[in-house]
Amino acid sequence: MAANLEVTVPDLSGKRAVVTGSNSGLGFGLARRLAAAGAEVVMAVRNRAKGEAAVAEIRATVPDAKLTIRNLDLSSLTSVAALAEQLNAEGRPIDILINNAGVMTPPERDTTADGFELQFGSNHLGHFALTGHLLPVLRATGTARVVSLSSIAARRGRIHFDDLQFEKSYARCRPTGSRSWRC
Repeated sequence: MAANLEVTVPDLSGKRAVVTGSNSGLGFGLARRLAAAGAEVVMAVRNRAKGEAAVAEIRATVPDAKLTIRNLDLSSLTSVAALAEQLNAEGRPIDILINNAGVMTPPERDTTADGFELQFGSNHLGHFALTGHLLPVLRATGTARVVSLSSIAARRGRIHFDDLQFEKSYARCRPTGSRSWRC
């Protein structure tokens, strides 16, 4: 599911982490590493079956991993609010929030259920809303950390203030034939 992350992580026993997009890729690697360090990890995923497969794979190498799957579709602000409501209602602090999930250049312009361009709505607004909704349980620790991941493509982008929804100028990246993309 992901390359093994060779990072030094301190003992996280008693800490609680939420990782979005943790059923594959970097999110999966982070969830596995946090669980191996003793953290309780809430795996916030869009596809429950893929989340369950990820849990099984993590438990194969970290048998005592404390993992919970929660549904989260970042393209739906209703889904974002629902997850935040569940986590806030539990009244348990969150020590680490890793905003990792993302949509990468859909072939056609698409919008979220709330009418935002899909990448902007999912990758930015969804995580922004989730973080905002979770502030009560993040602040409860006094030492919580929020980590928001992005790709190198963020350095290439520009904000078109006259076309924030990419209604005029949507263009997706295309594979170059190797393992890279041309944007």
